[in-house]
Amino acid sequence: MRTKETAAALSEALQPGGIRAVYQPLVHLETRQVLGYEALGRGPEGSSLEAPTELLGAARPAGLLAEVDWACRTAAFQGALVAEMGSSSTLFVNVEPDVAVGAPPEHRDLLSRVAAELRVVLEVTERAVISRPAELLRLVDWARDHSWGIALDDVGSNPLCLALLPFLEPDVIKLDLRVVQGRPTAEVGLIVSAVMAEAERSGATVVAEGIETEEHMQAALALGAIVGQGWLFGRPGPLPTPVPAAADTIPLLRVPSSPAEQTPFSVVRSARPLRQGDKRLLLGIATYLEEQATSWHDGPVILSTFQDQDEIEAVTLERYATLAGRGSLVVALGRGMSAEPAPGVVGSALPLEHRLSEEWSVVVVGPHYAGALVARQRPASAARGDDRWDFAVTHDRSLVVAAGRALLRQVAPDESSLDTLTSTRPAGRRSDEPDDRVEVSSPG
Repeated sequence: MRTKETAAALSEALQPGGIRAVYQPLVHLETRQVLGYEALGRGPEGSSLEAPTELLGAARPAGLLAEVDWACRTAAFQGALVAEMGSSSTLFVNVEPDVAVGAPPEHRDLLSRVAAELRVVLEVTERAVISRPAELLRLVDWARDHSWGIALDDVGSNPLCLALLPFLEPDVIKLDLRVVQGRPTAEVGLIVSAVMAEAERSGATVVAEGIETEEHMQAALALGAIVGQGWLFGRPGPLPTPVPAAADTIPLLRVPSSPAEQTPFSVVRSARPLRQGDKRLLLGIATYLEEQATSWHDGPVILSTFQDQDEIEAVTLERYATLAGRGSLVVALGRGMSAEPAPGVVGSALPLEHRLSEEWSVVVVGPHYAGALVARQRPASAARGDDRWDFAVTHDRSLVVAAGRALLRQVAPDESSLDTLTSTRPAGRRSDEPDDRVEVSSPG
């Protein structure tokens, strides 16, 4: 679509009533009872921006993502309120993390009413975990401060994101439709194992998307899903009015938000005794943790802080590049850190006086392993030049994840990946999109 045509179409979409919501049911797989609905945004009917991928894909380069995202959310909330959904059913609403926190003044009254009358779960795609971790964690905290839930969508479309599940502690984990519809493979086994481990640890509810046949439903049950969504149970459309009260609910975990000022050292120091050592000892521990990750094939997360990029040894950068090349998420933070200190490694520069710039941390998290070294140089030692550090090592998964979460909050967004968040989804089809294998009308 040409620029002028896109601008005109966006202007039309942002007029009152231009963006609407359709709703798809989520059902308990064993009882077939409807537990809630996912709201799906649509542009003006019959327009070039009717499909959500086209609508959001046009909004970002035009600088109107926030306006479109809020228009979709507003339509979803208003439709649920008009249909008297109440708080027995759960309303799933898709959001863009970088524009989700807080509310413009014109929407605050609506949000107050939503908070009082509806039970809301905010749904984010797993790709946002990689490209927008700091914004996403702020969204998670905001949602939980408002007693709303978090759902992580498309889990399994990128195995790299599996190790990031515990950093978000989502209330709901939504399996990508290709996990349900595809043939069992070693990769599917990896995805299911990681999801089941997180659900067992946290109590998260597993939802299977893309259920279109009884065979898909049986596969979803075998994969550990409790709730299902797809054309077998209903296509996107208007809500019933009034919405019948749900006999059961999708539980929310009620996880407390984390203090934004935390650092890995402050997280671990409060729970583990500190020891003293020199840089050679710490380097040996850090190397051990990093080399543990090189033997895995399940996309671990490696998060490290360095006082300065110039202090990183060449062998460390080589190891990080190797891990990144295998599909791991590898992040390095420090003063003067470039955006890519080694091939595939995500770099994030810290201000000179940042609280993290005086720490040295290595956090390694896989679906089934966690370990962390946290250290801070002793002030008197720095003055004397004898290189003594206070440090702690832990393999307590909750502590390691909390330490890693403190680092993820500081990662600058990957601007090069923004288009993937609102353009087309990964190869494959969601169950709310047209299927070219059968003759169907446009969704909604």
